[in-house]
Amino acid sequence: MDCNCTTYHCPVDTTLTMIGGKYKALILWHLIDKTLRFGELRKLIPQATPKMLTQQLRELEEDHLINRTVYPVVPPKVEYSLSELGTSIRPILGSIYTWGTEYLEKNGMAASCSMKFPI
Repeated sequence: MDCNCTTYHCPVDTTLTMIGGKYKALILWHLIDKTLRFGELRKLIPQATPKMLTQQLRELEEDHLINRTVYPVVPPKVEYSLSELGTSIRPILGSIYTWGTEYLEKNGMAASCSMKFPI
């Protein structure tokens, strides 16, 4: 889902196009300050099928939000990390986390996920 900036001029639409995939925000969150391999991301996001996780990673890479590093070893080793552009989304993810936590609390629920704040 490459952002076509000649077609989309709405800032909110542009942002949601880039991070609005089913697991994209979770992937970005887990890559903050970390480099992870595919298997590690699978463990952190168990609800994502391997196919869906691969698709979301490819889209994030196409949009230059993450870096994919392939090492020439056997078996193949691939690592994912935030790009400079991806790192710039950190405050947005923090705001989403805060908003979600407040929403859950106001509705009598507690956050129960592996994500920790502050980031």
